[in-house]
Amino acid sequence: MQFKDYYSVLGVEPNAGEAEIKSAYRRLARKYHPDVSKEPGAEERFKAVNEAYEALRDPARRRAYDQLRARGYRPGDEVPPAGFGGGGVGGFDFEEVFAGGGAGGGFSDFFESLFRRAAGNGATGPRPGARPQGRADTRARLAVSLENVYHGDSVRISVDGRAFDVRVPRGIRPGQVIRLAGQGAHGGDLLLEIEYAAHPQFEVDGRNIIHTLPVAPWEAALGATVSVPTLGGRVEVKIPPGSEAGRKLRLRGRGLPGSGGAPAGDQLVELEVQAPVPRDERQREAYARLRDSFGEWRRA
Repeated sequence: MQFKDYYSVLGVEPNAGEAEIKSAYRRLARKYHPDVSKEPGAEERFKAVNEAYEALRDPARRRAYDQLRARGYRPGDEVPPAGFGGGGVGGFDFEEVFAGGGAGGGFSDFFESLFRRAAGNGATGPRPGARPQGRADTRARLAVSLENVYHGDSVRISVDGRAFDVRVPRGIRPGQVIRLAGQGAHGGDLLLEIEYAAHPQFEVDGRNIIHTLPVAPWEAALGATVSVPTLGGRVEVKIPPGSEAGRKLRLRGRGLPGSGGAPAGDQLVELEVQAPVPRDERQREAYARLRDSFGEWRRA
């Protein structure tokens, strides 16, 4: 299988910080999202960007990837199965980091081999420290999409070469565990610890969802009604006249569902004012008239 340079995919340096990686991901995910992008090959680019971010956003995964990258592999180089090591790179047990290819799957063989112990390399055997015989629970992490959590979907995952259909309870929180009785090693249970997969349009704050909405200067200044994505589908939102960059609009009850009697969260729409680049003389003249109308502009 071929080595992938996830830093190049996101357009960042290997020493990039978490915030820079996140910013690059959000920018590229918006650019290539299949629902809105007209770029050639947008869907494949979107998948590549999502895979790269999944690899680099988690410190443990990033360290493991960096260990392999430090061996001198470059994009297109063939990485033999032995290059990953029997229990992960540098003795790291990737079964604890990732299970099933993430929400929606679709990750490359390179990603799957790096972040999941492949069948046939000892993955079905007991872990160091586990009892050699008898009941042994198997633990793995399950990355689910925010849509899975919102709707309470069933997802298909693969652990140690075996496939399972798992129902994701509505409103389940990161760190909570789904138990599949009798599906672990030696008749034990399979314990799936939940984590939320990265999303190109939303961030999570507790049960609230945050969406950054690009708006034109005239929409912010004069007000407008625009279509906004939510986990339950697109809705129309009114932007009040005189809105400034960073203003947050609250969509009540549009966040993640509550569980155990807890109320549902809200969706916060944060306005990001973007000035379109003038593409002809008429548009440049319009900017000039705007400049002349406002006179000297005081920067914050």
